[in-house]
Amino acid sequence: MNKIKTITAATIITGLTALSVASIGNAADQEKCYGVAKAGKNDCATKTSSCAGTSTENSQSDAFIVVPGGLCERLAGGSLESM
Repeated sequence: MNKIKTITAATIITGLTALSVASIGNAADQEKCYGVAKAGKNDCATKTSSCAGTSTENSQSDAFIVVPGGLCERLAGGSLESM
């Protein structure tokens, strides 16, 4: 392999490693935010439905979306607990 290909491959591997480490760090800084999801846009099951994307109304109190940590309580109607 010539030097340019070696450097390119090393750069790609380093970049992918950095992205995977960054995504692991961001996952810990996420929280479930109840009461702010639009109808059909919830991230997971609710008390009344069995899977993501099945909430039936906007701001359904038991439907959540995952948001960056600290954001939920700043959103109008946002709650860290299901109602």
